[in-house]
Amino acid sequence: MRIRDPRWPGSSPVGTLVHMIQSVRKAGVVVAATAAALAALSLSPAEAADAGRGPAVTHIDLPDGFPPESIAVENGTAYLGSRADGDIYALDLRSGRGKVISQGPGTQSLGLAIDSRRRQLWVAGGVSGDARVLDLRTGAILAEYQLVPAGSPAFINDVLLTPRGAVFTDSVHDTLYRVRDGRVERVPLTGEWVETPQYNANGITTTPDGRAMLIVNSTTGELFRVEEDGRATRADLGGQIFTHPDGVLREGRTLYVVQNAIDAIAVVELDRSGTAGRLVETLRTDDFDVPTAVARFGDRLYVPNARFGVEEQPDTEYWLTALKVDRH
Repeated sequence: MRIRDPRWPGSSPVGTLVHMIQSVRKAGVVVAATAAALAALSLSPAEAADAGRGPAVTHIDLPDGFPPESIAVENGTAYLGSRADGDIYALDLRSGRGKVISQGPGTQSLGLAIDSRRRQLWVAGGVSGDARVLDLRTGAILAEYQLVPAGSPAFINDVLLTPRGAVFTDSVHDTLYRVRDGRVERVPLTGEWVETPQYNANGITTTPDGRAMLIVNSTTGELFRVEEDGRATRADLGGQIFTHPDGVLREGRTLYVVQNAIDAIAVVELDRSGTAGRLVETLRTDDFDVPTAVARFGDRLYVPNARFGVEEQPDTEYWLTALKVDRH
């Protein structure tokens, strides 16, 4: 029996995303920094590393039937959520061994963020419209928040921890949700933000100056600086538009933007405010199969492959791709 992926319900505005991704992939869209980078990634990992022209690649298996979406890493342990049933899986990146540390509620676990001081994991709940907080030591649920009324359209996609609370994106509403002191605040996206009928606010991180947030729009392919009150300013990237941007990672002024439909990660150098930048590189490997997020440990970027469009069965294979990429 086919297990239907609850991340993309047909009645939801986001139900068209798999079709959109498949259309882009069939069209053979190719975006690369240079022809040399493409040539390097056609080599074996060892050859590419020796040539110095592309990242060495490691393939790390996840449990069969565990469809990942996001990733959070701390002290060599990667935490991944299942978009099928919400289980949380902890993986030792050094040994490759892992285990489920928290049984899911039967709904999705999408965006993840670690509160290292409190030893907590914040989880975005996708179409269920909720969020929850887990104890990293025991896997117990410490708190649950219904961000959108139950039964209403929602897609709580990613989460960012800030000094002013946890901020969640909702891909089907032009609204952020901030959880602070146990209360949920709605923050409308205004200014230059562009909302479409499809799939919108997705990956979220902070600006290099730490004064605002950066959010990608998965349909328009644009990057926005967003103030605490929701005012959005479109970043000037010299005409660069991302193709189905998903999860993001910022290190200093370097922003990694995962582009799920074209199996690529864009590397962008930003100014301090996050209102301007330029594409400096595009990372690709044949090991990608609809990558959706990125996190770093040591000299490697770790990327879960969601494999949207692949029939989801108990024996369906899923994995992380590890790319050896120096910090910029």
